[in-house]
Amino acid sequence: MTPLPDFAPATPATPSSAEIRRWRRYLADERSEAAVYRDLAARRAGEEREILLGLAEAEARHEDHWRTLLGPHVGHPRRGSLRSRFLGFMARHFGSVFVLALMQRAEARSPYEADVHATDAMAADEQIHEEVVRALATRGRNRMAGSFRAAVFGANDGLVSNLALVMGISASGVASPVVLLTGISGLLAGALSMGAGEYVSVRSQRELLEASTPNAEARQKVPMLDTEANELALFYRARGLDPEEAETKAARVLRAPHTEPTGPVPVVGADEHEAVGTGLGAAAASFCFFASGAVLPILPYLFGLEGTTAVIVAAVIVGLALLSTGAIVALLSGGSPARMALRQLTIGYGAAAATYALGLLFGTTVA
Repeated sequence: MTPLPDFAPATPATPSSAEIRRWRRYLADERSEAAVYRDLAARRAGEEREILLGLAEAEARHEDHWRTLLGPHVGHPRRGSLRSRFLGFMARHFGSVFVLALMQRAEARSPYEADVHATDAMAADEQIHEEVVRALATRGRNRMAGSFRAAVFGANDGLVSNLALVMGISASGVASPVVLLTGISGLLAGALSMGAGEYVSVRSQRELLEASTPNAEARQKVPMLDTEANELALFYRARGLDPEEAETKAARVLRAPHTEPTGPVPVVGADEHEAVGTGLGAAAASFCFFASGAVLPILPYLFGLEGTTAVIVAAVIVGLALLSTGAIVALLSGGSPARMALRQLTIGYGAAAATYALGLLFGTTVA
């Protein structure tokens, strides 16, 4: 961390009321952010714990700066902003990657760059803090199970596709039971399609990897190879070693075929982590994720609502769900939760509006 310099900007002899309020707010926010880092550190161990405690110490130095400027005007400790208090609650009770993602955005919004009473070192600290928290958040994102990401995206697909289907059919003027039946059909068709596609994808990937894995029985033939021709070197070259490394390794194996392993040598560029899991497991997860989203647009019809009321209630339920999934995707990707949530809502409502308009058009034509 960059230490604060031994000097501070010139302090007004009599700070204005606005300056005192601003400095007190800065002081309260620094205290809250330091507490968030300490709470996160309490839920971690090793290097990550040390890094988070180091960030808390840096925020404490910033506290000292504002306390010194305030002098006799420091007053009673103030509560931090609502955002800081929310982050503190999340850190104490969850301590997840989502808190780090939000702290990353908080550090990026530091006002110190434009405040003449903050030192250059403090502004630089905040920028470095953003990068430190970004790196910690990236670690957390990388550790997250792929099934969680699949849950978010699968549920979002179900939300948008079935809302659009229900809106389009409802606009055509058919009876509510027909809309409900259509929605259930869309849920099953979409979920089964997603599950089948995931099964085929995972199974195909596993089969490709199996086809690329060296045959264990070939090792038994190594002692029978012609040591002059050294065919084994071709095997290692085909698996990605350069000619010199291949010759060296093959010669070593031929000298002691029963003690030196012949493989498997990784294929250069192979990425096996994509094939983790079974086809049936991936299919079941994909089916459930899609269905969990697709069931929301038909809830009003399941509870007996009809006509415009059912359409409005379905749109509101799905809208709230789209805002939630958008915010979660943003936190996973490091983007703005508000912007991503609104984008998800716009896309979902745009698709629904298009099918609703088509339903009105075809319904009028049929009538």
